[in-house]
Amino acid sequence: MNICVFLSAADLDERYTRPAREFAELLGKGGHTLVWGGSDVGLMKVVADGVQEAGGRLVGVSVEFLAYKARKQADEMITAKDLAERKALLLEKSDAIVVMVGGTGTLDEATDVLELKKHGKHAKPVVVLNTAGFYDGLKEQFRRMDAEGFLPLPLTDLVFFAEDGVSALAYLEESVGVR
Repeated sequence: MNICVFLSAADLDERYTRPAREFAELLGKGGHTLVWGGSDVGLMKVVADGVQEAGGRLVGVSVEFLAYKARKQADEMITAKDLAERKALLLEKSDAIVVMVGGTGTLDEATDVLELKKHGKHAKPVVVLNTAGFYDGLKEQFRRMDAEGFLPLPLTDLVFFAEDGVSALAYLEESVGVR
C-alpha cells in the first residue's frame, strides 16, 4: 500500500520522534511505500529512515523551493512547482493518508485532503495519528463540527483518530483491504 504521510520537517523531541520511528518501522516491515514531502531533515528524515531501513520504499514529492532538502536516496523523487501541485501529487500517488505531528504546513495538507474527501473527490482513508495527545484539540473541534451539523457526512466516515501507530496501520489495512 502507498501511504502518504503529512508531517513536520522540524527537529522534534523524543516524545514525537520515537513513536514516529516505530510507526515507520511498521510501514517498512509491512512492505508499504512511504509517500511523503521528500525532505531529508527533521521528523521527515526520521520516518523516511525508519521505513527504508525496515525494507519499505520511499516516494518523495518535494517542491522547487525546498528541493535542496530532498532526500537523495529515495526510490523515487518528484519535484513539484508549488505547494498546491505537491499536495495533488501526494494524494494521487497514495492509497491512504496519515497525518502526523506538524505545523501549519501539515495542518494545511490535512484540511485540504479532508475537504476533498468531504466533497467526494477521493475516498481514501485518512488517519490522524494523535501522538502524545498532539491533536486532542483538533479532535474536539471535529467532534463539535460533527455535532453541530457542519459536516455533510459523519465524522467517522471522514477521519479516524488513532492514538498509536499499530491502530493507525490496522485501520488503514482494513480500510484498503490489505492484509
